[in-house]
Amino acid sequence: MKIAMLSVHTCPLAALGGKETGGMNVYVRELARELSARGHRVDIYTRSQDPTVPHEVPRLEIGARVFHVPAGPEAPYNKHRLFDYLPEFVRGARAEVARENVRYDIYHAHYWLSGWVARELQREQPAPIVQMFHTLGALKNQVAQGHADRETERRIAVEREIMQFSDRIIAATPRDRQQMIDLYDAPRNKISIISPGVDLALFRPLDIPDTKQYFKDDHTVLFVGRIDPIKGIDTWFRAMKFVVEEDPSLRGRLCVCLIGGDLDEDEPDEEFARLQALKDELGIADVVAFLGKRSQESLPFYYASADVVVMPSRYESFGLAALEAMACGTPVVASDVGGLSFVVRDGETGFLVPEGNARVMADCLSSVLHNPELRARLGKRGVEVAREYAWTRVADQIEAMYCEVTGERNR
Repeated sequence: MKIAMLSVHTCPLAALGGKETGGMNVYVRELARELSARGHRVDIYTRSQDPTVPHEVPRLEIGARVFHVPAGPEAPYNKHRLFDYLPEFVRGARAEVARENVRYDIYHAHYWLSGWVARELQREQPAPIVQMFHTLGALKNQVAQGHADRETERRIAVEREIMQFSDRIIAATPRDRQQMIDLYDAPRNKISIISPGVDLALFRPLDIPDTKQYFKDDHTVLFVGRIDPIKGIDTWFRAMKFVVEEDPSLRGRLCVCLIGGDLDEDEPDEEFARLQALKDELGIADVVAFLGKRSQESLPFYYASADVVVMPSRYESFGLAALEAMACGTPVVASDVGGLSFVVRDGETGFLVPEGNARVMADCLSSVLHNPELRARLGKRGVEVAREYAWTRVADQIEAMYCEVTGERNR
């Protein structure tokens, strides 16, 4: 099968932890890798953000080719403004398709910008469109902290259109599907529930004889993800204030560590600057450490060295970092929102807490930090649950769905 995978605003080969790189990048890359290994031709089309990177990257580690299509400035760019450059992206993608002389069997679009592009490509070369949104604008607006965090009305309108014209929509969880139906009037019969996966060869329990190779303190509460208001890091900081106030002996022995984000203390972005000020205000600056980006290959060592991973998100369509941590045998304390409610099993692989409730989060984190037996039990069960999300299983479902939609269109 020939598959055109569209990821307009972010490249699956990009280093993780930047402002627009995270779980979606991992999803596109790992799905492409698995499908390519099964003999499918997978071509990924993404926007060129660096003129020094070749516009065509051959089948290297992931087995799929990546086409960097010039559209707008060849530099990182505000994704909210990319819509105006989509016609240019379509022209560039069409030129590559013509040069390759390929007819695709499936367009698999990731994020709403890619869904718009898929429809334009389909006009010239018909093939079914499979859409995965990864996040929904209407949901993000429900938890936005200010005007700057809100998604545009254009995004929400285009998402609504995509849900009508796509041949199939992939929802990560039953809640994800219901939110599409409730907020966008999405046709229920078009939505397939297929959870993202985890690379179990990479994310696995590791014996770390000396965890101080990765964290300097005796105990670590770890966050992995983008530095973004929607991630709820402020709630976590407030929870950690309770934790260290109730056990002052943790000072000097505890690291509140964050992996992710493009950190520039001379010119910090707004959220990074806000969090820097907040840790000082809460009196926890001595225990907080912003570690910046880390490679995907190194993450298992950080997960396995931490006592607990925290995901305090206000909204999370799935929550891949929680699954990665569980696969490494590390308990997770997460907000009871979106996909996290399904990935993290309360009392079994970690704890779910009401979104924004620093007091309950602090109690859960304290329980895990002070109880090695509880940590071990939660971690062991996390490894077992993570096996249910192997990429081989996910790709089986995606393959079957591709065959179904191509068959429907042929009929």
